[in-house]
Amino acid sequence: MTADDSFGRLDDDDYPAYTMGRAADMLGTTHGFLRAIGEARLITPLRSPGGHRRYSRYQLRIAARARELVDQGTPTEAACRIIILEDQLEEAQRINAGHRHAAEPANPTTAG
Repeated sequence: MTADDSFGRLDDDDYPAYTMGRAADMLGTTHGFLRAIGEARLITPLRSPGGHRRYSRYQLRIAARARELVDQGTPTEAACRIIILEDQLEEAQRINAGHRHAAEPANPTTAG
């Protein structure tokens, strides 16, 4: 891997750049919380060659959303389920919009 390849990863939201400790610090939470949302299958951290959990920026945004719900009194498992359902709804709406767009009749051009 070249230096250019490495620097390109800095902009990659899916690159697992953060250790569990760093992720917990950034979110203001505990390692246990990150493990819990992993067990609830909200996020699945990648593993380093040594087996340590690594989190991406995208995963940290999802974890932050879960933390917001938990801070508002929602149990962790329920918060994870809510976020999963929100994501599924968003995807279904995107697919439906695509189908509606594809079903729209083409605008006929009028000769005049």
